[in-house]
Amino acid sequence: MYATRSLIRRAAAAATAVTAALVLAACGQASDTAGSGHGAGHGGSATPSASAGSAAAHNAADTAFAQGMVPHHRQALEMASLAATRAESAEVKTLADGIRKAQDPEITTLSGWLATWGEQAQGGHAGHSMSGMMTGEEMEQLGQKSGRAFDTAFLQLMVKHHEGAVAMARTEQTDGAYQPAKDMAASVIASQSAEITRMNGLLGTR
Repeated sequence: MYATRSLIRRAAAAATAVTAALVLAACGQASDTAGSGHGAGHGGSATPSASAGSAAAHNAADTAFAQGMVPHHRQALEMASLAATRAESAEVKTLADGIRKAQDPEITTLSGWLATWGEQAQGGHAGHSMSGMMTGEEMEQLGQKSGRAFDTAFLQLMVKHHEGAVAMARTEQTDGAYQPAKDMAASVIASQSAEITRMNGLLGTR
């Protein structure tokens, strides 16, 4: 009888010891987890949140590029729409259609970046004096032309317009931090430089 009671007491003591060990282990794991969270909030090695990464992914040059390129592209689309009804040359009409197809989607992309960054898009013909954009008077004069006279004016003005875009894109490549914007800048430089060569060639035949 005594031996039975002794065994019961020993079993109870062993169970108590195991329970205590499990509790201590659980507390240790919770402490480690809390410590990891504390380190992440104070310069620890944890990966930053997605929002923090997005905020750090762009700089002022990226914002300026997007804000300037949106109205720049919109004016190019306005010029291209005039070519559809006023140009005489099939080559000019084809060129204008290519500009529209390339730049319209880029406006959507650029506007999306600005919205994500919490930045405002510029309206109207902002920045035309620095980016090769046409003045209101130049746009009005272009709209009054048709046929061969329109073709020549369109090509001359669009060369200037493209040169402004290439200059903006080169600045983005040098100063920007947001890789998708830098990639778009590289595409602008390549495509619009080729179109400048093409347009100068067309002007040389006139």
